[in-house]
Amino acid sequence: MSMFGQLGDMYKLQKEAKKIKAELSKTHIFSEYNGVKVTVNGEQQVVSIEFLDEASLDNKDRLAKDLLEAINKAMKKAQTIAAEKMKSVMGGFPGLGGQ
Repeated sequence: MSMFGQLGDMYKLQKEAKKIKAELSKTHIFSEYNGVKVTVNGEQQVVSIEFLDEASLDNKDRLAKDLLEAINKAMKKAQTIAAEKMKSVMGGFPGLGGQ
């Protein structure tokens, strides 16, 4: 493949990656654990935190553990979704996961 062909492929890859990044920023992933609901976007940024169980607010240790668990679960889901979306882009380019 010529240098210009490779540059064209890289431009296409960059353009598609930007498109996916924009999609991911609009994708919301929810996780709930023991009355704590966390929402993150596909770029793994926390969007919101809700406390569904008022009782958990009285116990700071429990609240901290539940919050950590809910955030970690949401982040893991976000990573999986982002990886799947990026896999579809990379699959079309030889040497980057494609044929």
